[in-house]
Amino acid sequence: MSAARTGLGEVRASRRIVFSGLGAIGVAATLAGCAGSDGSSSQQSAVESGAELATTDEVPVGGGIVLTSEKIVITQPTEGEFKAFTAVCTHQQLVVTSVDGDVIKCDNHGSSYSATTGEVEGGPAPSALASVEIEVKDGKILSV
Repeated sequence: MSAARTGLGEVRASRRIVFSGLGAIGVAATLAGCAGSDGSSSQQSAVESGAELATTDEVPVGGGIVLTSEKIVITQPTEGEFKAFTAVCTHQQLVVTSVDGDVIKCDNHGSSYSATTGEVEGGPAPSALASVEIEVKDGKILSV
């Protein structure tokens, strides 16, 4: 019997029904927590326009740097060519961990991105890193 009727007209659920329902809620919450992101505005950096992010000397040719507090990754795929992307991984919105050659890595769950385009190269990330506008002026990399 799945439910019992009391003398007052109310229906009481059995323990099996209650625990089954709680189990289903737990599964739904777990799946929601594992879901990826569509790369929306939660990834965008909040750096003021004109702010100095780094100097050109700080960004290695064929590599890059992760600015954790600004949530921006700056790369220099070829000498004198600077690119910037949000440093927030599109998988679970954690900050990417490093730039290794031409790959931006998120060691949190194994995602990787192109240091030239920000496109996903591997892992669970569902979408590319968003581009961040920068300007290079007098050896400084500035936000736009």
